[in-house]
Amino acid sequence: MSTMPRPSVTRMVEDYVTLIWKAYEWPGGRPATTDLAEQLGVTASTVSANLKKLARDGYIDYEPYGQITLTDAGRQIAVETVRRHRILETYLVEALGLTWDQVHDEADRLEHAVSDLVLEAMNAALGHPNRDPHGDPIPDAHGQTAMRPSRPLHEARSGAEFEVVRVSDRSPDLLRYLHDRGIVIGAKLRVASVSAAASAITVQLDGEDIELALDAAEAIRIVPDID
Repeated sequence: MSTMPRPSVTRMVEDYVTLIWKAYEWPGGRPATTDLAEQLGVTASTVSANLKKLARDGYIDYEPYGQITLTDAGRQIAVETVRRHRILETYLVEALGLTWDQVHDEADRLEHAVSDLVLEAMNAALGHPNRDPHGDPIPDAHGQTAMRPSRPLHEARSGAEFEVVRVSDRSPDLLRYLHDRGIVIGAKLRVASVSAAASAITVQLDGEDIELALDAAEAIRIVPDID
């Protein structure tokens, strides 16, 4: 299988364009300076300065206080980096037995160093998966992703039954909490109640009630259970 050419760029460029691409990929999302600063662990002024550099170098289109979008060059780098990251996450879980809350930071470290040869060997050993352990789509070697229509858990109505198909990897603490309660990719759940006043949703898994804050439910994507 052929792979996309990998431009020689700095880690800063890879990190920024990847976060911008992922913000748009998550349904309803869009990148914001404050959110980028939080994820990168830097100040908003640092993000603004780096965004100006990325725009100058042709990776993004950006005006202060305006929308941030990727150019074709920025998108190519982002998709290639995301592909590497998600294959690595999948390998760390499937082959090495790490848990889904451990692999994001490990893949962050490895994605900038692993060779294309080793990455594709990992991908082949895994059987060329199209989803990572969090349900995120893995771009193929040509940069295409197979997006699966889904909706956030907090929009589900009481009594609905559904399957969990994607969970945001932004919070390792949330991933651990969900895993400990069996809320993982492929889990079949039923919505017991939704309380906007209490900012909570109660779901049932194997007859057990599990209460989730609505902001946690926003991190979980579902599809109707048709089994």
